[in-house]
Amino acid sequence: MDLRLTGPRARPRRWAATAAAVVVLAGAGTWTAAAASDDAPPVQRRDTVMDTGGARIDTSYFTTPGSERRPAVLLAHGFGGSKDELRAQAEGLARDGYAVLTWSARGFGRSTGKIGLNDPKGEVADASRLIDWLAKRPEVQLDKKGDPRVGVTGASYGGAVSLLAAGYDDRVDAIAPQITYWNLADALFPQGVYKKLWAGLFINTGGGCDRFEPQLCRMYERVAEAGKPDAAARALLEERSPVAVGKRIKVPTLLMQGQTDSLFPLGQADAAAKAIRANGAPVDVDWIAGGHDGGDRETGRVEARVDSWFDRYLKDDKGADTGPAFRVTRTGGIDSTDGAAQLRGASGDTYPGLENDPRRVPLTGREQRVANPAGASPPAISNLPGLGGGGGGGLGQLSSLGVGLSLDFPGQFARFDSAPLRDDLRVTGSPKVTVHVASDSDDAVLFGKVYDVGPGGGSQPVLPSQLAAPIRVVGSGADGGKDVTLTLPAIDHEVQKGHRLRLVLSSTDLGYASPTHPATYTVSLKSDLSVPTAPAVRTAASPLPAWVWWLPLAGVLVALALLLTGHRRASAGAPDPDLAEVPLQITDLSKKYAKSADRYAVRDLSFRVEKGQVLGLLGPNGAGKTTTLRMLMGLIRPDGGEIRVFGHAIRPGAPVLSRVGAFVEGAGFLPHLSGRENLELYWAATGRPAEDAHLDEALEIAGLGDALARAVRTYSQGMRQRLAIAQAMLGMPDLLILDEPTNGLDPPQIREMREVMIRYAAAGRTVIVSSHLLAEVEQTCTHLVVMDRGRLVQAGPVADIIGAGDTLLVGLAADISDALVEKVEALPDVESAARADGGLLVRLAAPAHAGVPATVPAAAATATAAATPDGPAQSPALMPTSADRETAAAGLLAELVRLDVPVASLGPHRRLEDAFLTLIGGEAG
Repeated sequence: MDLRLTGPRARPRRWAATAAAVVVLAGAGTWTAAAASDDAPPVQRRDTVMDTGGARIDTSYFTTPGSERRPAVLLAHGFGGSKDELRAQAEGLARDGYAVLTWSARGFGRSTGKIGLNDPKGEVADASRLIDWLAKRPEVQLDKKGDPRVGVTGASYGGAVSLLAAGYDDRVDAIAPQITYWNLADALFPQGVYKKLWAGLFINTGGGCDRFEPQLCRMYERVAEAGKPDAAARALLEERSPVAVGKRIKVPTLLMQGQTDSLFPLGQADAAAKAIRANGAPVDVDWIAGGHDGGDRETGRVEARVDSWFDRYLKDDKGADTGPAFRVTRTGGIDSTDGAAQLRGASGDTYPGLENDPRRVPLTGREQRVANPAGASPPAISNLPGLGGGGGGGLGQLSSLGVGLSLDFPGQFARFDSAPLRDDLRVTGSPKVTVHVASDSDDAVLFGKVYDVGPGGGSQPVLPSQLAAPIRVVGSGADGGKDVTLTLPAIDHEVQKGHRLRLVLSSTDLGYASPTHPATYTVSLKSDLSVPTAPAVRTAASPLPAWVWWLPLAGVLVALALLLTGHRRASAGAPDPDLAEVPLQITDLSKKYAKSADRYAVRDLSFRVEKGQVLGLLGPNGAGKTTTLRMLMGLIRPDGGEIRVFGHAIRPGAPVLSRVGAFVEGAGFLPHLSGRENLELYWAATGRPAEDAHLDEALEIAGLGDALARAVRTYSQGMRQRLAIAQAMLGMPDLLILDEPTNGLDPPQIREMREVMIRYAAAGRTVIVSSHLLAEVEQTCTHLVVMDRGRLVQAGPVADIIGAGDTLLVGLAADISDALVEKVEALPDVESAARADGGLLVRLAAPAHAGVPATVPAAAATATAAATPDGPAQSPALMPTSADRETAAAGLLAELVRLDVPVASLGPHRRLEDAFLTLIGGEAG
């Protein structure tokens, strides 16, 4: 479970009863500077503990240097989290021109106090006092004395703080709450049914009942024991919910709610939007792909939209693009190794609500009897609350990809089906249906679900977003029962032509408390299913590629130039027969940064790779490795120099690229297909003959074994990586390029990946691997190319580069005295000598002369001598050659024998990490 979500800013109404000033505890404030990129302003962070009267609140304040005043943002964390998880977002807002204050709420992080579930006298009053503190900061813009220009943002728990702050403190100017609640009583007790799993997760995530305010703890224990809420429990949660101050929230509000969210479903944002818009405030609504049940939370897009919202309403930037009045993220296929969905936005000029343009879908089915088992067990399963919130997974995401995982037990549910649909149907909102419920007890609980059922009956029905709607029917045991209208969960889901809609009413659900005494319910239909469609909400069309517009004009200009000059440029240079057996030759390769005339990503790079080598491409961040690989794969064009693969010049679409296989940034697999089926599908898409794939050979090298027959969704990260490399090996390319192939793998998986690369090169093929794991490169690679700031620093066999240092390890057959160590140190060619594990470390003095390293190819010598814009990173004149090292070692050995040192061995003492840091000047970036 992950309740720790970020959200927008809000402003609490000033409290008369809690107007005491915030006390900054002595010695608690510290300033630190946050790292920034070269073109971004540095961010300063001040950590302060504030006494707000009822608790000590741990805060961090983020600003950039400058004397100008700027709007402020309060950034609140999710339940179970702390201010620490907000640092990156806070720094981004600070660089965008805001003064940002984050804090750990009562009972979380290093803040004291009891958890009050956003108690108006606790957490909300704390937020108001933080605004008091902001009003005294010299860099914060003021609307008037004591009234800073401020917004509040946060998600889940922090999103509710945003709304509550705006309701209690009229100094708040804009808010952007995310995946949060409007009425916590409705969220945890929907239709009078106790949401037991989520309630229990709240208590446990908070650290146990004794970490909460006593009245909350007593309420939880009372409801958990009874299995259903009482009026006092509802009142307690409602008074701590934004609904309590709904009429006082009158600031611009951006509501971003999750579609895969059984904790705070879309209806919570709908209620908030209606109430705040009724107050006359601007309100935009955004349904994101993820939520508390998992899925993609679209962090980058969400934060960018929040920034724009504040630019418009805090900075008064009327040109800021705040987005459409309504936006919903829709799924459009799969494109990642973990089954993540491709996402597309749909939007409308107005928010349609949850009942827009309903379409009636007739259902059929006789009256049915439903058993509520003793103890309400076994329960039906619609979702697994909290198990998908930590990342991009969860059952809600799988349902959006057409994978059904719900479970209803025979005899415990009634079902009613529609006829196959004649056209596609997009459901956007909450379907409704009226049913008649009779019971042999006075208290009946049912859970309504609408399934998407594919044709033929062979596929598992899909429950959109894995959501169910509970309803408690009191009085169903008298006078023949009751008619009840059931509002089903709000969803955005397309039902394809030929599919059917199925209404299921189940007596149990894993996430909720049902009556524990056995009972029988009789259920029958009283209406058609009313399905909202929101036709004005349209999915954005994929834009035409730029070349559709500029290619005709470019063709005319090129033709005109040819006519005027009489010259015709060849599409590619002729193959070089001398390089026909050379996998890769790079000569004087250069690539400038976009929109820069003099800054280079790669400059004057030259090196050569031979058959059978496993070449490690090394360099700190920003060295130009990825740019080099992209040019090698024909994805981008160089500004100068050339790349030849087996003698052929590389350009986008060059035929010789069919001899190159690449694994860069992961591969896209369909999770419901097996590993073998994914590879066969990929190869078929290339249009090449099946016999050319060499599928079995690639799979044998990858070593996936029996896992090939299993669905990819069951694979570990290491297995996915090996499958991705097997995909790159299809066709058995002569040159295989792997960019960070061990990312995310544990040590055993890394070892397996190493063996895959070594096996592949053993047959005379060539592997180029870019990696930050130097110890792994040292064990895997035969040769190295080291880059720094776009230039070649050194190239050659691994052993030569590691052994290129000036330190030797003298293995001793017996211990020696300190006096003898001093005699060794006094030798004319020795800089120092010191004891070490395994013997004596002897550092040699620099030789009087040295030539270009023998490990650097002749074509690379010039590049090696000019490795940085300001001069060589390691001048060849200072780098000892192999001959220099051998001569020095032989001389040292003779001197050691003369001194009667018991020498057992003599060799270089340096790891690849040492050599690498030496070559790049000790800055690994």
